[in-house]
Amino acid sequence: MKAFLRRKGVSLSAREYVVTALSYMALGLFASLIIGLIIQTIGEQAVALGVENLEFMIDMGGYAMETKIMGGAIGVAIAYGLKAPPLVLLSALFAGAFGAELGGPAGSYVTALLATEFGKVVYKTTRVDIIVTPFVTIFIGFVVGTFIGPPINTFMVWFGEVINWSTEQQPLIMGMLVAVLMGWALTAPISSLAIAIMLSIDGLAAGAATIGCAAQMVGFAAASYRDNGFGGFLAQGIGTSMLQIANVLKKPIIIIPPTIAGAVLAPFATVWIGLTNNDLGAGMGTSGLVGQIMTFESMGFTWPVFWSMMVLHVVGPAFISLVIAEWFRKKGWIKPGDMKITYE
Repeated sequence: MKAFLRRKGVSLSAREYVVTALSYMALGLFASLIIGLIIQTIGEQAVALGVENLEFMIDMGGYAMETKIMGGAIGVAIAYGLKAPPLVLLSALFAGAFGAELGGPAGSYVTALLATEFGKVVYKTTRVDIIVTPFVTIFIGFVVGTFIGPPINTFMVWFGEVINWSTEQQPLIMGMLVAVLMGWALTAPISSLAIAIMLSIDGLAAGAATIGCAAQMVGFAAASYRDNGFGGFLAQGIGTSMLQIANVLKKPIIIIPPTIAGAVLAPFATVWIGLTNNDLGAGMGTSGLVGQIMTFESMGFTWPVFWSMMVLHVVGPAFISLVIAEWFRKKGWIKPGDMKITYE
């Protein structure tokens, strides 16, 4: 059986289903829900400022954010990440869309994942493959989306509500904890974006998560500047701190400076300033400045919000991480080349 599944490209690997699938799910989310909200927000702000002829951006962004569109994008993205053949990949669009319709992002993830793997199993097993493969993929998507996706989504949303509520009740401890865990998720080869959206992290918890993720990105960018120069600074600062994961595995101590930065700064948002965000920005940090755009979307465009965000998302993480990293270098705990990345 294992040999048969291996020939079909079905690995039954936890890494494949958690790391790879979630990472590609994030691409699907970015290509639909997130970019749609960015476009819609630009249109709304342009109209509010009196700019003419940009009303169409509101409708365009809204269409990209529709549940079925988002689910279809997730389905195709996951199928592509799992190296599905064309018939399965295209049929996964339905599976993801149907899963999202009944079970939200979490339902779409589970539905697309199972439908894709079943589709790969039956691919090229009959002479009427062009009928059997999409039928099985769509059928499995319908069954999973109907019976399995909704309960999983209900649990994920409930768990996210617990996190949101706990952060409001214990903003100091929970703010630090959320920032650290979401920051690690961003640097690790899994998708902090997908996690934040599936859990519906919102409000103060989302604000803390954004700081934790930004601290990893900006913190690593600043701390590793002498190893990577300006190009590496940009690649990590507005790209992703995941570029450091190989170095973290070789020398785990290098993740301590940005982690401390996130833990120190998050309480300023949750306890004193009240800097919030939404689930779309919570897991993005400074990647593509999405976390900052979503902060404005959540709190409005004001100068106090702007300066709070600059300090907690950019200046603070860079300063704290750099100071700690330099101290580690003086102690000999971090050596030249320990944070060297390949980003080209």
